Order: sequence, then structure tokens, then C-alpha cells
Amino acid sequence: MASYLPTPDLSHLKSADYHNVYEPAEDSFLLLDALELEAPFLNDQLQPRWCLEVGAGSGIVSTFLAGQVLGSRAVDFGTCFVVTDLNPRALPVTQATWARNGLALHRLHCIQTDFIRGWRPAAQGFDVLVFNPPYVVTSPEEVGSQPRGRGGIDGRQVIDQFLPIVPTILSDRGVFYLVLIEQNRPQEIISIMRDQYGLLGSIVAQRKAGIEYLYIVKFSRDTSTT
Repeated sequence: MASYLPTPDLSHLKSADYHNVYEPAEDSFLLLDALELEAPFLNDQLQPRWCLEVGAGSGIVSTFLAGQVLGSRAVDFGTCFVVTDLNPRALPVTQATWARNGLALHRLHCIQTDFIRGWRPAAQGFDVLVFNPPYVVTSPEEVGSQPRGRGGIDGRQVIDQFLPIVPTILSDRGVFYLVLIEQNRPQEIISIMRDQYGLLGSIVAQRKAGIEYLYIVKFSRDTSTT
């Protein structure tokens, strides 16, 4: 019988908290499933030293990565975790989620910023980069609304702003996990990342959730040309 990693405990968060941060939903849980599937690679091959989640929200993803996927191995690797969010209310919520799940806060760096602007790791980039972006197709005027910003035209306005940043902060051996929906045109994004930035992408998880079809795409550097 297959064993499954437990979902982080969010019982400390109340309904009022979700007025300020995104409440985990199917996209969040598919991302957790993808990271669980990636656990053997992350632990046995990558052994990450620096991990970044952009748009931390409730903290469920970084908590799962640190506490369940990597677990005690994160201590062995000396892994540092960075989370960013433009929403100042998200950062204390993320810290509370880490504490609720028994994770050491000294390993967590919380930064209020847009994407990762104004901060760079001391090492040679991030080994694991995770982003569950605002991807819903909306009018451009709705982009940046809180607690869950909307994605604007094709749900791509925030995504397209972030894609050029990825190769500048990803380590040579790093991997980038991105949540997308069908309307974002995942295959087009995969082509853009390959042709413009030398990052190879593949879909590692997908699921139909209501009217949305969700994808988790994993990117890594194309080492065949080096």
C-alpha cells in the first residue's frame, strides 16, 4: 500500500485569516502532490541548500516542503527556506503555520517583496523554486487584488512578468515548479522557457478541478548545450 505524506496542520487558521491570505484549494493540494512525487529526486539527487516559495500565502506549501518532503534531511543538507509575498499579512501567517507544524523558524526567511526583488541568496541561486501564481483569467484591472490576485489577460500577466526572473535566480542544478491552468497555455510557456531562457519544462502532475484543468510544470536548465 502506498504511503502518503500528511498535509500540514492549518487548524490554527480561522475563517477571518482567509480574508487576508489565500485559502488552500485544489491548486495548492495538487502542488503538494507533485512535491511528494518529487521527494525521491529532491532528497536523493538534488539535496537542496536554498529553497524559495514566491507568494507564500498560508504557508502550506513551504511547510510541506520543509517538514514533510525534505523533513529531517533538510537539517542534513543545511537547507535554508525563503518565502516572499507582497501581502504583508501573509508572512506572519506563514510563520504561524511553520510553528504550528513544529518547524524551526530560524531556518525560515520571510520577505515582503514583489517576487524576489531586492534580495538574493548568498549561495549560487535557489535549488528549489515554487510559485502558485495568480492564474485566473480576469480583466487587467483585477491584477494585484488581495488576498489572491487575479491573473489578468489569459491569466498570464503576473506569470509573464516572473518568467524572465527565473533563470537569474535558479541555481545551475535548480528546479522550478509552477502551477498553471489550461487557459494559461502551458505548452506555450514551456516553449518560451526553452527557447528564450534555456530551461526545459515538463508536466509532472495534472488534475481536473471543477471547470479548471490544473497543471504542475517542472523546469530545469538545459545542460545538453553546456
